[in-house]
Amino acid sequence: MFFSPAYAQAADAAAPNPLMQFVPLVLMFVIFYFLLIRPQMNARKKHQEMVSNVRRGDVVVTAGGIVGKVTKVLEGEEVMVELADNVTVKVVKSTLSDVRTKPQPPANDQDKK
Repeated sequence: MFFSPAYAQAADAAAPNPLMQFVPLVLMFVIFYFLLIRPQMNARKKHQEMVSNVRRGDVVVTAGGIVGKVTKVLEGEEVMVELADNVTVKVVKSTLSDVRTKPQPPANDQDKK
């Protein structure tokens, strides 16, 4: 044999910075926050505001898909919903999934001036 085997010299491997190992995890959390968590929080806040502002005369949809008109807002977390003529049911506000129509606010004489 004309060639002798060559062995690479073992170089000291630099230890990776432990802080740099967490950067991908932090970036993933930031992406999840802006794409998933924050929009869901905003939607929940909007829904809670919508449910708390339900008034008499609003047409609402319950979580079960029942459509009715609010006839009375009771104390606490309940409303009376009219489903048909002379058919009213007591519904918990948190089960309202949508408010379809809201009555127009009365026009004030001061706004016209």
